[in-house]
Amino acid sequence: MALVASVPRVPHTRLAVGRIDVASWPYLPGSTLPLRVTGFAGSYHAALLGPGELRPGGIYVAPPATAATSALLIAGNAVGLGATRLRIAPPPSPDRSLIFAASYDDGLVVHDSGDFSIIGLIATGGAPSDTAADPNGRVAVTDTQGTALTVVTLSPWSVARVEGVPLGDEIAVDAVTHAIFVTNRDADGKGALTRVLPDGTVARVTTGATAEGIAIDERRQLVYVANANDGTIAVIDARAMRVIRRFRAVDRVFSLALSSDGSTLYAISNQSAGSLFAAPGSAVAIALNGSKTRLRARSAPLNFPLGIALDAHDATLFVTEEARSEIDVLDAGTLRAKRPALKTCKTPWKPTLDEATGRLYVPCASDNSIDVFDAKTLRRVPHAPFATGSYPLAVEVWHPAKA
Repeated sequence: MALVASVPRVPHTRLAVGRIDVASWPYLPGSTLPLRVTGFAGSYHAALLGPGELRPGGIYVAPPATAATSALLIAGNAVGLGATRLRIAPPPSPDRSLIFAASYDDGLVVHDSGDFSIIGLIATGGAPSDTAADPNGRVAVTDTQGTALTVVTLSPWSVARVEGVPLGDEIAVDAVTHAIFVTNRDADGKGALTRVLPDGTVARVTTGATAEGIAIDERRQLVYVANANDGTIAVIDARAMRVIRRFRAVDRVFSLALSSDGSTLYAISNQSAGSLFAAPGSAVAIALNGSKTRLRARSAPLNFPLGIALDAHDATLFVTEEARSEIDVLDAGTLRAKRPALKTCKTPWKPTLDEATGRLYVPCASDNSIDVFDAKTLRRVPHAPFATGSYPLAVEVWHPAKA
């Protein structure tokens, strides 16, 4: 008994079971994934078993190119331990059409354009709000909470980060010069437009208060930027990166679309009679004539309009209604309703018209899905809406060049 009593007792400590949050879909090469650990508190040590790199601060970076494989991520401290296996898929073929969805919570989700299945996920290390592609097979995605632009090249596959692009909101690519333009909600206290040239050179110009929507006149090399919080639209010389004029548009001017001949600019007033602004929203058509502008048409009051897409072939303007889960179908000339609004999934955000297929893609943020309509018949296509990443805000469709 004396011997037993003299043996020191080792206290038993039960570790909390933690979880490292990763997507259920495979990640694509070059993904940047900050580890998010739940289940226990405090700082932790992280470890990696498998391909890729674990950087300081618990940031995992997938290898630049690989066949299908996996990596084991481990995180733990004195009170908890967690682990997860992350799948890595090979890059998609650059010879197939692809759909890219900007998921605010997950990154850039890549879908097959045929059956809408998910090929993989490009984690960008930030919070994407928009995405755009150019004919050369580059896909750019914003970070609306950070300072970097992610650029994915399809052939040969690569993922690069361009610093100096703060709080990116909307994005557009000039198919003529291949420059990438991003509106910045806030850059040094003001809204701005950032240009990233193909060689990575970055330039920025102040545009107004809280830059949101964007439209490019490629023929005239002009960029239009909507400044939501002062109700103006800035016109920027794309080559010189300077504001050549600014004009009053509508309150809370948000999304923009430009006619193919550059003569009419469509804008959305992102307001609602039931919101803090206590004024109805609307769509407007602004006639452009050199340095002069005039309001050519205004829609009837809209519930809470947000995004806009122009079908120039059928003279139709599609407007997403944020609160009603609807899509207004307006005549592009008069801005009168052509038919009753289309019902869609919850919180429709920035719509995209794919001219090659005549399909209208609508990301639904609150449903984690993308709806798709035939823009001519206005009928939902088979297999739509389809699941995508968490809180999708924008869609881009890329088609390989025909031989």
